[in-house]
Amino acid sequence: MKKITTFAILLCVLPFLVAAQEIINLYSGIIPNSKVKATKETESPIFKGMYRQSAFPTLEVYLADKIKSTGAAVVICPGGGYSVLVYDGEGVSTAKELAKNGVTAFVLKYRLPNDSTMKDKTIGPLQDAQQAIKVVRERAKDWDIDPDKIGIMGFSAGGHLASTEATHFKNALIENKNKTSLRPDFQILVYPVISMRDSLTHRDSRRKLLGKDPSANAINDFSNELQVTEDTPPAYITYATDDKLVDVDNGIAYYQALRHRNVDVEMHIYSKGGHGFIFREKSWTDPLFQWMRKNELLK
Repeated sequence: MKKITTFAILLCVLPFLVAAQEIINLYSGIIPNSKVKATKETESPIFKGMYRQSAFPTLEVYLADKIKSTGAAVVICPGGGYSVLVYDGEGVSTAKELAKNGVTAFVLKYRLPNDSTMKDKTIGPLQDAQQAIKVVRERAKDWDIDPDKIGIMGFSAGGHLASTEATHFKNALIENKNKTSLRPDFQILVYPVISMRDSLTHRDSRRKLLGKDPSANAINDFSNELQVTEDTPPAYITYATDDKLVDVDNGIAYYQALRHRNVDVEMHIYSKGGHGFIFREKSWTDPLFQWMRKNELLK
């Protein structure tokens, strides 16, 4: 009888023990814009699941709970100021939560901008984000995904990358023989860096991506509040008011740009929590999932 009870408990617990089903290389051949002597990624010796170098991009797959799945999928871009990847804390943990709620999630280990690993570091991360959307859309049947419900999500500098992909998808920086749509169907931005302008930007993120003295054209091109069009995908944005690292005005500027171009957008601002509030505010996904249900991305 004891064995039956233990087995019954395992049956109840196992559905919530979400694990990655596979990790795939983002590119099947030569990595575009990559130098031959690119160094492999290195994990922080202090913080497990944080990468300080990343030159070989991958996607880690977390399949949705089959009972709850509506075919929606999200590519997750962890943050880290374009200096590191908070891979486990923002990527893997979020992917597990999405999968439990019926959304297939892909954690993107994108290349961190680095002159020693890339020919042009300013476009390297965006190439990987475009490739991630392309791969997920082209292999949608393999993962039981609706190709019209593929979104992108980003935290902090990963939010800058996600919003860059959401506003620069028409300019393909990767090989795309099948002319697969690189446009995410929606975007989820969590305390994101949005702008590269002096008045708004997170300067370390800008320096890592664009260099010490970026041109005015580069600053404008990567200030995503200036790149919004009517074709920009719907957005969910969230911040804490007291964020001292990435000013909430980044999100407000992006919200206003989306709203004025009649792009569906919803924004949630917590009064307190600071940068990285997801590690302290455990219910932060509640309004996100509500937004996803309203947009028929969740049951």
